Formats: sequence, C-alpha cells, structure tokens
Amino acid sequence: MTGSTRRVELTPGYVLHHRPWRDSSRILEVFAREFGRLTLFARAVRGPSARLAPVLQPFQPLLLSWSGRGEAPQLTGAERARHTAALPRERLLAGFYLNELLMKLTTRHDAQPELFDHYDEALEGLRSTALEPALRLFEKRLLDVLGYGLNLATEARTGAHLVVGEYYHYRPGLGFVGAAHGSAGALAGGSLLSLARESLSGQQELEDARRVLQAALGACLEGRQLSTRAVARAMQRRSAS
Repeated sequence: MTGSTRRVELTPGYVLHHRPWRDSSRILEVFAREFGRLTLFARAVRGPSARLAPVLQPFQPLLLSWSGRGEAPQLTGAERARHTAALPRERLLAGFYLNELLMKLTTRHDAQPELFDHYDEALEGLRSTALEPALRLFEKRLLDVLGYGLNLATEARTGAHLVVGEYYHYRPGLGFVGAAHGSAGALAGGSLLSLARESLSGQQELEDARRVLQAALGACLEGRQLSTRAVARAMQRRSAS
C-alpha cells in the first residue's frame, strides 16, 4: 500500500537480520506470520538507553507494530510474544542458517503463516532436540511450502513406489531414479521413506536426507551461496586442524 499510511498492531513476527542505520537506529529484516518478510526502520533502538534494544533480538518470538507508507514502514512497537530460552551458543549458527534460507528463498510481502509456524517449531527444536533432525525437517517443510517439495513416494521414470532396500539417485527437476547399491551418491530407499514420514533417526537416514535436501535447496538457490554454510565449513576445517 503506497498511497495511504498503513498501521499494523502487535502481529507475530521474528527478526531475521538487522543492520545499523544512522546514529542510533537499525534496519530490520523481519518475518511476520500474517505479512511475510519485510523491512522495517527502527529508530533509536541502539545504545545502552534504548528500551527496545534487548527485545529486538533474533530467534525470539515477538509482537511487532509498525506504521508507514511504501515498502519499508517504521517500527512503532515491539514486545516479547512469550518467554523462550535463548538458543544455546552452539546452535546459533544453525539458527542463522534458517534465517538465511528464509531471506534468500521467500518473496517479500508474501504471507506464509504455515512456514512461519514451521520456523517457530524449528527454533523450539534447536533449543530442545537433536540438531540434525530439526534442520532436516525444516528444510523439507520449507521446500514443500514454497512449491518445490520432493516427491518421496514414487520413482520418476517408472512411477513405481520407492522401496526399502532399493537405492536411488536424486535428479533436480526430475526426482528420484533407480540406482545400483553402492553407486556413488546413491540414496537408500528406506532413508527417503523416513524423510517422507518426517521421522529421521539413524545416521544413514540423516546423512541421506542432508544430501538430498542440500541438492534440492541448491537448485532453488540457483547458484547463490549461503554464507552460513561457508562459516560452518571454515569452523570444521579449523577444528580438524
């Protein structure tokens, strides 16, 4: 809406990213349940006396208010939607990875309440459950909501059901095709069916799910790199050395 002032009061949202603006303000990239991803200008929210500085933090469920015309209105209020524990320090990079996926793969001002709920659930998973299942589940659901979901039921060329004990290759844009056991990059049918059920447990299932979801997301990203993945690889190299 560009011709008149729009006011939004206390709508659920998360801060995905923020950067400094002028002396004491910030530009916020937020993900709101009923409004999608959008930019807000937040005045006087930096510095020790800024009342909203401790509230406007990533990974915390918020109630956001804003007002203004055009594509980037002004934040008028923010409060915690509910009390949640901070993400464990060792899970922060995973949280920023989720945020980066949302920023790169969602469209501005496109309301995605289902995806918002999946993101909210994924953050709870990062606080309380095993890391890899929480990430894989969000990646799968993100692809589903955006219309790029994997067909985890049938083989692409024959239409036959995927089978436990058989192996498959993933072809972006096509789907899963039969593969010989032991061939490079082959994915276990049992792993794919577990991913379809959203019930990943064993190491093989988690690794197969990681590989196929990374390939599917890579096709959606169309060559754009994720900085959080680069940071994770750098950390792994440093740890190994």
